[in-house]
Amino acid sequence: MDNKKLAGQTALVTGASSGIGKACAIALGEAGANVVVNYAGNGAGAYEAVEAIQKAGSKAIAVKADVSQKDQVDAMFEEAILTFGTLDILVNNAGLQKDAPFTEMTLEQWNYVLGVNLTGQFLCAQAAVKEFLRRGMNGHRSLGKIICMSSVHELIPWAGHVNYAASKGGVMLMMRSLAQELGPMKIRVNSIAPGAIKTPINRMAWETPEAEQRLLRLIPYKRVGDVADIGNAAVWLASDESDYIHGTTLFVDGGMTLYPGFEDNG
Repeated sequence: MDNKKLAGQTALVTGASSGIGKACAIALGEAGANVVVNYAGNGAGAYEAVEAIQKAGSKAIAVKADVSQKDQVDAMFEEAILTFGTLDILVNNAGLQKDAPFTEMTLEQWNYVLGVNLTGQFLCAQAAVKEFLRRGMNGHRSLGKIICMSSVHELIPWAGHVNYAASKGGVMLMMRSLAQELGPMKIRVNSIAPGAIKTPINRMAWETPEAEQRLLRLIPYKRVGDVADIGNAAVWLASDESDYIHGTTLFVDGGMTLYPGFEDNG
């Protein structure tokens, strides 16, 4: 199997200084892509990703930008194109939570989550598509690839997390609408929807054996995912091996979306 299936291509991964984003950036680099590692606050984590990518033999830079701000997004894409010439792959990963019971959720909490999780993906996708169209076909099967990081909560309601669930439901229909509109231009758009993945943001849900056992009740496959599970999926969706996959959400969730509460007939 060709482990440099993305050689000669450049990827930009948002929110790539830790967790799923960092794993995706490193996996894309290991597959031969140049990688732009975006971060908002964790510069140390971003530079760790850059170093890992360079050790794998690819080129990488770290770029600070708040994806909810158009001027910062535009500056990030400008730096990426100035450094690597163009862009072939966008992994729209940056996302966060600001949880609260619905009646206590502030407008600031709502706007903050929607701004990063949904508006951020819109701004980055728009900038990427403009670059794909400017550059034109360059020897690959598609003009460009966009991978949106969604969640099982594009499908599963999540009480106490209304802003987050709404943002991921929005990502789902944004992705599908973009796929419908951009497909004729040979731009592929898909989503990855992680389930329970061991990342720093949800450490309390899996760190102790008791917590992990509670979590496993929601996972028919009976293991909690690793960030590498998502990185591998991102590489595949960015490669020509998935060239006919378009407008699809790939759930990487050990079966969490199978309504495991019905395992015993409900």
